Amino acid sequence: MAATIDEIKTKDVNVPLIFEQDKRLPIVTMQFIFKNSGSVADTTKAGLAKLSAKVLNEGTKTLGSSAFAEALENKAIHISASIGKETLVLELGCLKEELDEGLGYFEMLLKDPNFTKDVLEKVKTTTLGSLANKESDFDYIASNELNAILFEGSVLANPSSGTTQSVKSIELKDVEAFIKANLVSSKLIVAFGGDAEVDEVKHKVAKILKSIPIGEDGEVKRYEVTSEPKEKTVQKETQQAYVYFGSPYNVTIGSEDYYKAKVATFILGSGGFGSRLMEEVRVKRGLAYSAYARMDVTKSSSCLSGHLQTKLESLEEAKKTVKEVMAEFVKKGVKKEELEQTKKFLLGSEPLRVETMSQRLNRTFMEYYNGHKLGYAQEELERIKNLKLEELNEFIQAHKEILDMSFAIVTK
Repeated sequence: MAATIDEIKTKDVNVPLIFEQDKRLPIVTMQFIFKNSGSVADTTKAGLAKLSAKVLNEGTKTLGSSAFAEALENKAIHISASIGKETLVLELGCLKEELDEGLGYFEMLLKDPNFTKDVLEKVKTTTLGSLANKESDFDYIASNELNAILFEGSVLANPSSGTTQSVKSIELKDVEAFIKANLVSSKLIVAFGGDAEVDEVKHKVAKILKSIPIGEDGEVKRYEVTSEPKEKTVQKETQQAYVYFGSPYNVTIGSEDYYKAKVATFILGSGGFGSRLMEEVRVKRGLAYSAYARMDVTKSSSCLSGHLQTKLESLEEAKKTVKEVMAEFVKKGVKKEELEQTKKFLLGSEPLRVETMSQRLNRTFMEYYNGHKLGYAQEELERIKNLKLEELNEFIQAHKEILDMSFAIVTK
């Protein structure tokens, strides 16, 4: 059964419901997806969203972490919280026969999260330990430095895990305030899939919604990438140079040319072997084991970014090569063979992207969240199939802004 968009009507707010029935296995999965509640909501302290999600993973105050986890394990019920760039997600997975039990624990968590000083200190300690370990993760350091350059002065300049200083400063009242402001029904989209009937789901979820305050919805704020090329070098005891680069990309989620950007970026650097960057940087010049570029186009921002590792003595040559590949790409576009190979891959690999219920629900959610009609992904594939070389090259040559590259480098 194909996914549908419905809504769960309550007294005060109607919550969108993405539903897909699948009776092949007696299992169900449900996600409460809260918009504008991920790392973009870290407006006061970096890492607050992620740390708040970790606190939600510590069960309820009444049962405590261990007893809550044991109760779920005894029934093979999975409940977890996580964040993305723009969303906070609470997920439930269980056997069909345990759905009522699972929903009961899910509601308990919403009503009575384990907001205690002991839990907060435990989560902060593990987070600080993880951050300490990342001090020798030079990819992590370079990636964070690139974001700091591209989004200077905004919330997106901060690492989603926070910094040692910001995590230490987070107090219990900060977590409580974050959850209170963001776990609200006005921000909520429910996604449900599996062996269940839609009316049954609407009825049961409506009861849980009574536990959630209405709160206030809010549009995701848009952050622009710096158009002034900058460079930052961080010196570490490393055997290689880590080169991260990024630039503006004037493409939006709702753009008619979005599918062209996807094809162009695949050919440039996200297609692995055969991509321009991989061919020039690794195959022809032997400067790196791999070189990638990808686009990150969301409601909050649009940019093109990439990375590679190279020998210390090859750093300048690698940077120069990246700039040359990008300039050649914008100036001359792509070749017919590159376009045809990309079409074959994107069209041929489509079944792998919708194998699981989770994948299908996520696709439908993204269509709805981004303001597209259901089935947009299939329409996009059809557009890719019919894309002409001249159209793609015209698009590429019109986006000279990707040449305004900033670099973040970790080297010795």
